[in-house]
Amino acid sequence: MSAWPQHPLIYEINTWVWLRELGQQLGEPLTLASVPKSVWDDIASLGFDGVWLMGVWERSPAGIQVSMANQGLLDDFSRALPDFRAEDNVGSPYCVRNYEVDPCLGGREGLAVARQELASRGLALILDLVPNHVAPDHPWVTEHPDYFIRGDYGDVMREPASFLTTGGHVYACGRDPFFPAWPDVLQLNAFDPGLRAAVRETVGSIADQCDGVRCDMAMLVMNHIFQRTWGERAGVPPAVDYWPELIGAVRATHPGFLFMAEAYWELEWELQQQGFDFCYDKKLYDRLEHGPAENVRLHLCAEATYQERLVRFIENHDEPRAAATFSPEKERAVALLTTTLPGAALLHEGQLEGRRVRLPVFLGRRPAEEVDHKLRAFYQALLVVIAREGVRGGRWRLCERSGWPDNASHLNIVAHCWSGEKSRHLIVVNLSATAAQARVQLPCEELRGRTWRLVDLLTAESWDRDGDEMTGAGLYVDLGPWKCNIFRLEPL
Repeated sequence: MSAWPQHPLIYEINTWVWLRELGQQLGEPLTLASVPKSVWDDIASLGFDGVWLMGVWERSPAGIQVSMANQGLLDDFSRALPDFRAEDNVGSPYCVRNYEVDPCLGGREGLAVARQELASRGLALILDLVPNHVAPDHPWVTEHPDYFIRGDYGDVMREPASFLTTGGHVYACGRDPFFPAWPDVLQLNAFDPGLRAAVRETVGSIADQCDGVRCDMAMLVMNHIFQRTWGERAGVPPAVDYWPELIGAVRATHPGFLFMAEAYWELEWELQQQGFDFCYDKKLYDRLEHGPAENVRLHLCAEATYQERLVRFIENHDEPRAAATFSPEKERAVALLTTTLPGAALLHEGQLEGRRVRLPVFLGRRPAEEVDHKLRAFYQALLVVIAREGVRGGRWRLCERSGWPDNASHLNIVAHCWSGEKSRHLIVVNLSATAAQARVQLPCEELRGRTWRLVDLLTAESWDRDGDEMTGAGLYVDLGPWKCNIFRLEPL
């Protein structure tokens, strides 16, 4: 697989569910080794640069047992899957029993076949890494109790939901400091040198099998966060932070291996400095969901080097389905915006078809839902245009826009542009439920002195406009509610 592009388009697949449904459609069980070539062809045809096969590692029988005793989880399962049965709970992919590909999915050999199929189509492969915790039946629990945050029987008596006893040892359950402990996983000690060496070996093995990892809740093992969460239980913080040590070691043997962080709490920039190629842009997602448009624009005013290392999304397995979150018109607008911004863009399997049910990651089956063919056609046209036209290439810039004393609707418009040696594109989006007008100033001095044809790549409509006007007073735009354009600029 060649090096990752600067602004990759990534497709997340819930592997277990996806394989099960493909098998049902074809009338025979499938593994990663037997996915029809036409399926890989269809994914590649949409212009993706990489596929994240979420949840391939061995899942935990012990974790399943814990989850089946949790009434809150059982209620979630039944809400998503009204005819839920016990066998539908195949375990959480984030309660890892072992970093080996689950035999039900085809094992290591099956994954190798899938990776080869992807690579032959120019697509890279991303897998999961869960640095914060493992399942209670992970081999480290019995072989290396020193890898974990430990407790005593007093802890079990005082906080039975936060500590677990197994093999004569008391372990802390994994946690995010702002929420109750997760009862089905045990907390690794990110300060322990033995654990860090074992993780380096594990990620080295993962890197032999794919082109990048998505690191679950990456901020939890940063030195200052971990110390604040676990205090004296964790011991003395190492001199080197967790991620620089791990990422440096892995890239020494696997240069170009991609690290993508699930990150929150405004730690994205710090994680970028620690070596991550990309960090989740949850702030953009929240601003797109709750608005107003001006807050979205202000978020995009951050420096370009930061913008280029964020992951834009309107849906993933941790968030509600986009079709259930946004109106149909708004989904199209925010999808166009997020897939044309700098950085990585992440789309979720089922998003293109308009699935509305957010499936708990424990489940290996999901309810049948009707395909939204109009939405599917929109995404297909959008992704093909972005790939074919090289829209996310060259230099990216946010455009200023202005209005009039009696019309402030320009505040609802976000515009940005890309300019390369041979291509120029302008993206204009109305992020509001009312019509909006604006003058959009293109920060491109090379446009001056000639007329340009603006071709809308989604409708094929075109307009001729003066370059001096576009770079001076600004291009006049008038967009209906949630309407958007991708223009190619052609010199006349």
